[in-house]
Amino acid sequence: MGSADFYPEEAPVRRATVGDFWIDERPVTNAQFAEFAEATGYVSFAEMPPDPRDYPGMPPDMARAGSAVFVAPGASGDAQAHSWWHFVFGADWRHPQGPGSSVAQIMDHPVVHIAYQDAEAYARWAGKALPTEAEWEFAARGGRDGLIYPWGDDLAPSGRIMANYWQGRFPYENTCEDGFEGTSPAGSFPPNDFGLYDMIGNVWEWTDDWFSARPAAAERSCCGPVRARAASEAESYDPGGGPPVGRKVLKGGSHLCAANYCRRYRPAARHAQPIDSPASHIGFRCVVRQTGTALADI
Repeated sequence: MGSADFYPEEAPVRRATVGDFWIDERPVTNAQFAEFAEATGYVSFAEMPPDPRDYPGMPPDMARAGSAVFVAPGASGDAQAHSWWHFVFGADWRHPQGPGSSVAQIMDHPVVHIAYQDAEAYARWAGKALPTEAEWEFAARGGRDGLIYPWGDDLAPSGRIMANYWQGRFPYENTCEDGFEGTSPAGSFPPNDFGLYDMIGNVWEWTDDWFSARPAAAERSCCGPVRARAASEAESYDPGGGPPVGRKVLKGGSHLCAANYCRRYRPAARHAQPIDSPASHIGFRCVVRQTGTALADI
């Protein structure tokens, strides 16, 4: 697991052990999530107004349902960091760009605007679970340990686009060489050697691990393996401050990852995401573990 060549939170390269498991061939789609919502009456996190008591100091006019939506700043080149994210009232998995938008024509795309609790609820309904970070990374590598990407060390071998990521100068220009400006139908690009689609790009995917940014090497113990995940929700809180909200590990990158900004379209890459923060580029897939096998040991 991991990499020593890109972002600090990926290091060091380390060994991990996983039990036997099956993993979804593709990320969960709008059609699949719609089936779940219809069968159960489930209301997703983004469809519910936030409780001001959970967010001290929140302006009263922000206590409305919604989610984070990517809005390209255009070609002016003067956007401030992260100014392309807008909290849009009424944005949710049914309305990915906000009121007036719909998933009716993209039912085969990965579902987005999924908070951790939404992914967990779907998995439970389906008789599955969310993967650990180690399970996810093992699956994404497709048996090819040590390579940058599941298919090799070249992002686009012989000029072939192998996943849905941003081509061009993020966030100002997307040349769409892969054929998609946003998400793409699940399974649009070649599978890895395990027959799994979209493990890289398209949408970020939730895992079940609490995020730890502490160097894993510093957590080495004489009595056990290197630890790369937080032991508890409290340990995953953002050290920079803000509300005490747990952060889980996202994996895989998304259609917004770009060579000039976020090279996290790799199996080793990881991102800390607050469990209460769905967005227009976050989805998930599930696993089924063989009875009696252990969870990942990291």
